[in-house]
Amino acid sequence: MTTMARTSTGLAYPDRFYAAASYAGLDGSLNSNNNDVSSRFSNEVALILYALYQQATIGPCDVPKPSSWNPAEQSKWKSWQQLGNMATTEAMRLFVKILEEEDPGWYSRASNFVLEPTIDVQMNTITAENGSLVQTQDKDVISEGLGSVVIYDTWISPPITGQNPKARYQHGAAVLQEKMYIYGGNHNGRYLGDLHVLDFRSWTWSKVGTKAVESPSPVNIAPCAGHSLIPWGNKLLSIAGHMKDPSETIQVKAFDLQTGTWSMLNTYGKPPVSRGGQSVNLVGTTLVIFGGQGANRTLLNDLYILDLETMTWDEIDVAGVAPSPRSDHAAAVHAERYLLVFGGSSHATFFNDLHVLDLQTMEWSKPAQLGELPTPRAGHAGVTIGENWFIAGGGDNKSGASKTIVLNMSSFVWSVVTSVEGTVPLASEGLSLVVGSLKGDDILVSFGGYNGRYNSEVNILNPSCKLNLQSNITEAPSAVHNVTNTTRDLRSEFEIGQGKIREIVMDNVDSKPTISECEKTNERIIATLKVEKQELESSLSEEKLQSLQLKQQLLEAETRNAELYKVLMS
Repeated sequence: MTTMARTSTGLAYPDRFYAAASYAGLDGSLNSNNNDVSSRFSNEVALILYALYQQATIGPCDVPKPSSWNPAEQSKWKSWQQLGNMATTEAMRLFVKILEEEDPGWYSRASNFVLEPTIDVQMNTITAENGSLVQTQDKDVISEGLGSVVIYDTWISPPITGQNPKARYQHGAAVLQEKMYIYGGNHNGRYLGDLHVLDFRSWTWSKVGTKAVESPSPVNIAPCAGHSLIPWGNKLLSIAGHMKDPSETIQVKAFDLQTGTWSMLNTYGKPPVSRGGQSVNLVGTTLVIFGGQGANRTLLNDLYILDLETMTWDEIDVAGVAPSPRSDHAAAVHAERYLLVFGGSSHATFFNDLHVLDLQTMEWSKPAQLGELPTPRAGHAGVTIGENWFIAGGGDNKSGASKTIVLNMSSFVWSVVTSVEGTVPLASEGLSLVVGSLKGDDILVSFGGYNGRYNSEVNILNPSCKLNLQSNITEAPSAVHNVTNTTRDLRSEFEIGQGKIREIVMDNVDSKPTISECEKTNERIIATLKVEKQELESSLSEEKLQSLQLKQQLLEAETRNAELYKVLMS
């Protein structure tokens, strides 16, 4: 059953930008005064706001340079020209960011004449296994369609067509060619072997028909759960997993998307023992397999590498203190060099520890975790976007983990993205998490899980653009401190420069030369100084722009320094 509700939300882009421009007096509307910008803000801030407004509404500067006889217009032109090919969306967000820095209360005052949009929100009601109606949590869907979703850092349920796969957990999920493939899993203790695909372009489910490879000895592809699904070329690789009749060693199966056939891949070397609940990560052309639970319920913490070009197994001897044996943990790769392992469980203990393996030196370490430390959990899922490792779901057999968290993999700082309430799929064990795309934005896509009942729901979350900045700010406080000081120094320099100009002008005006011709000379000096003042203001505004653009570069430099420090310590 579906019900419709009306809700009010804060202004999203581009509406927030236009509200800010109107408030600043740059939109040319009847409610605004174009003189507000210069009177309300300092000259360099006014120039930057003007340039960003032009960039956001017109695009890159392609107008001729104004005459040098008009220094004010020339300063505005220089500020706009300095932005180069900055994207419209970036200019909008930077405009609002600067306005918020200069006037933190602008939005509350602007809201007196800015109408916030009211959107249609679709509330989904599902029928639980006991027949009762349960209203899903955090399922805001804008009625205009998924393309209109502008909600950040909140899990929502997108409108999906087609037949949903059977509810399940401990399945495998992978994205290939803008489609999410779901394979296998567990439902009521029964292993599954079906393959389904969700097209991110149409948000439609369909079942993938499979056929056996024609060969003298038929290939038996047994249903499984607790396996890992990895995209490789035009194939999906299914590695390991629990099966009804387990093999002695790990099996590597491949599904060819072109032929629609499953095959068992032959491997060489000494393969690992069969298992499920392991982590498998693709690093270059190799798979890194860690831990899991063997067929005899033995917990493992061994490390194997499978070279996908030679299909050869290699057991790795590592230095340092390895994580304790565990399964149902999460693992991620950072900078193609570091393997991060978080959480998981033994037979009686749930973990929230973080371990890092340097894949060059093959040495384990246990870094100090900062920020809001996550609760112990197992059965969670994680994906990476840039330096951020997003983790959702999991639990400790008592309750599901309600918080979606993110780790900055350079600074090891945890943050909370959002939280859900109640028994909902996002607080499930054995769910899957992949990275999809929506209108050019990276989004998190979850499916399935078990939290007292088996789920087959799809939920998406669009991480806000500010999240990377917040993580980097926490990661490199010294860099931000330096940037802040730089900005303050620029402002101080500008103020000092204005003071010096005023002092020089006043000195020349107040002086009483004995020769009358000096008066004309003084007037020329004053006129020259005014022009120089305009040029100085323009130069300072350019420096302010450059300092803003250098923020990210400084943060990235701090990240590289941290990595070099790790190398030095090793």
